[in-house]
Amino acid sequence: MSRPRIVIVGAGFAGYRTARTLSRLTRHQADITLLNPTDYFLYLPLLPQVAAGILEPRRVSVSLSGTLPHVRLVLGEADGIDLDGHTVHYTGPEGEEGTLPFDRLVLAAGSVNKLLPVPGVAEHAHGFRGLPEALYLRDHVTRQVELAAAAKDRAECAARCTFVVVGAGYTGTEVAAHGAMHTDAQVRRHPMRTGMRPRWMLLDVAPRVLPEMDERLSRTAERVLRQRGVDVRMGTSVKEATHDGVLLTDGSTVDTRTLVWCVGVRPDPLVESLGLPLERGRLLVDSHLRVPGRPEVFACGDVAAVPDLNQPGQYTPMTAQHAWRHGKVCAQNVAASLGVGRRRAYRHRDMGFVVDLGGAKAAANPLGLPMSGPAAGAVTRGYHLAAMPGNRVRVAADWLLDAVLPRQAVQLGLVRSWSVPLESASPEVARVPGRPERARQAGTGTGERDAVDPGAERAGEERSEEQPAGSPSRGRPSGEPAKNQPGGEPAKNQPHAEPREEQPHGSRSGSTRASGTPRRAAETAGPPARGTRKPRKTSGTSGATRSATPAAPSGPTRSADGPADPGPEPPADQPPPGPDIAPGPVKRTDGRAAEGDS
Repeated sequence: MSRPRIVIVGAGFAGYRTARTLSRLTRHQADITLLNPTDYFLYLPLLPQVAAGILEPRRVSVSLSGTLPHVRLVLGEADGIDLDGHTVHYTGPEGEEGTLPFDRLVLAAGSVNKLLPVPGVAEHAHGFRGLPEALYLRDHVTRQVELAAAAKDRAECAARCTFVVVGAGYTGTEVAAHGAMHTDAQVRRHPMRTGMRPRWMLLDVAPRVLPEMDERLSRTAERVLRQRGVDVRMGTSVKEATHDGVLLTDGSTVDTRTLVWCVGVRPDPLVESLGLPLERGRLLVDSHLRVPGRPEVFACGDVAAVPDLNQPGQYTPMTAQHAWRHGKVCAQNVAASLGVGRRRAYRHRDMGFVVDLGGAKAAANPLGLPMSGPAAGAVTRGYHLAAMPGNRVRVAADWLLDAVLPRQAVQLGLVRSWSVPLESASPEVARVPGRPERARQAGTGTGERDAVDPGAERAGEERSEEQPAGSPSRGRPSGEPAKNQPGGEPAKNQPHAEPREEQPHGSRSGSTRASGTPRRAAETAGPPARGTRKPRKTSGTSGATRSATPAAPSGPTRSADGPADPGPEPPADQPPPGPDIAPGPVKRTDGRAAEGDS
């Protein structure tokens, strides 16, 4: 008799805990497969410290194969689930397709950045859901301070060293707190000739910082932020974002090159394609984390609307703390469905929250006891060390080195602006030319993470000081105008856009998948080329859509509406030379999803 097959989609807090607990409970009596785009579990609460240069990226990345020895790891992104056929269709990191059959399915795909219909935000801001965004933000902030120090014009210096963070929840508060310390240390060692200092702004429509937490902790966090010079503005948000700054809802304008979008998260769009009942974008499950009517399907984490038994009529919020506990209960119930142990309902007890404010400062209320100052800082770091499933010694060593040695403020240039767009179905993976993008319909939602979210920049921010606005971008193929500059080509996924027929395009299909049918985008990711034509999408009777991409002929190519482009084109699998240029506006829909902090 064959062993039951268990497929877990996603290796976040919920998916990782499910896989680890199931491996222990089944004792090799089941085949457990974990499908995830990366080969590591990311400990999100420490991501702001990566952006601030305190921790190295691998410190918050726990190896899946190293810590889950009895679990089969499959690298890829689920782009279609056939519930009736009991199969999961996925696309691998190099474009290969595969299918995973299952007897039990656990959906733990997590969440992605939340978007709001604010003009310019999708083009000029970045989120903070993965390592690529954290690494990009660290390079970007360092670069802006260095460019500001070299600038002779005070207005340009002020704009480059102004950093705007939208969202005063866990993520935005931690990003602003750590960012202010990081830039102050950088300027302290290399003062600006104009005598100016970095300025951080924290905006939110809420009446106070950390509105989800106890009011005493909120006051503590705001006091620490203001002591560090952070301009905290409650009841204010962004009305419009442009290349040169942001227009706020109070009517004021702020010149800046950095917009960090930390307003929250929404459930992964994968669950929207299943045709199952949803609660504000989350999959409805019972108290045993099982999908009603589908006894073989379980869901946990940010994609699941789990009933809160302590507050009837409500659902557990989208936090890392709940996702971690969901994973354990989900594994126990999956094992019970296979005849191992007994199932149990999910019931939680609030253990409190911790918010790391950098240095020795923090705000915490463990077991309901409000704390601040160095004591809260010790409790916060102790909690993170205890909660991490690995790398504890390395993290503690980095903390010790940061306390006795100055931080290294250097640009590695590993992540470019266009590779981490705000609207992405896979924020944990940087967009790379030549790799297909997952085709999911992106909707908007509300919510936020349990401990973090940042990233941001303007398209064309690295345009040289001597280059006038509207002129072709330096190093751009065929002299393509920078995004949002006069004379620029239409952005991808916008009406009348004309991508080149002969070159694969990196846009993601925005159409909706049919319920339960596999699908992937055959287009490759990367910056758009001038005069290119987007391949025509064709849809079959099964509802799965694919993109046809003709082969590229040699020699100069001719656009659909202009003369042949002079000069050779860059290789299709390489990013364009020159500065970071965002790929342009990304098509989005405005459906709302769930609130939360995950």
